[in-house]
Amino acid sequence: MRLALSVGLALLLSLCPAFAADPAPQPAPKARPIFFPKGSTGGTVGGHVLRGNRDLYSLAAAKGQLLTVTITAPDGNAVFQIYEPGTKVQRDPDGVLEIIGKALPAADDGDDATRWSGRLPRTGTYLIVIGSTRGNARYSIDVKVE
Repeated sequence: MRLALSVGLALLLSLCPAFAADPAPQPAPKARPIFFPKGSTGGTVGGHVLRGNRDLYSLAAAKGQLLTVTITAPDGNAVFQIYEPGTKVQRDPDGVLEIIGKALPAADDGDDATRWSGRLPRTGTYLIVIGSTRGNARYSIDVKVE
């Protein structure tokens, strides 16, 4: 009887990790703010985005200003989206990053923008989302606000 209890307890303990709660979901990444040098209207930032991930940047600008964003990638595989102020970044129940907000025309998910220029519709903090079209991507983005 003791042997059966010991074996049963050992089996139960070995199964416990299978019933453990899933690890806590990763928090949504924070956008890195883009600041320009004093007296300048533009700047360049860069990085490396892994396949399936997104890099996030934020930029404060005013309604009516002209924004120009250009991305350069050695392998031609980096693209971006630009979202209006008030956009939320969160993870869905499966941990996939969700961007909830209104994208600027021709700079939405699926547009594969590599250059965008236009007048901004609102004052506030805009979100620039960088992703890759294939594989990992090294990139630099030039941002100008006039």
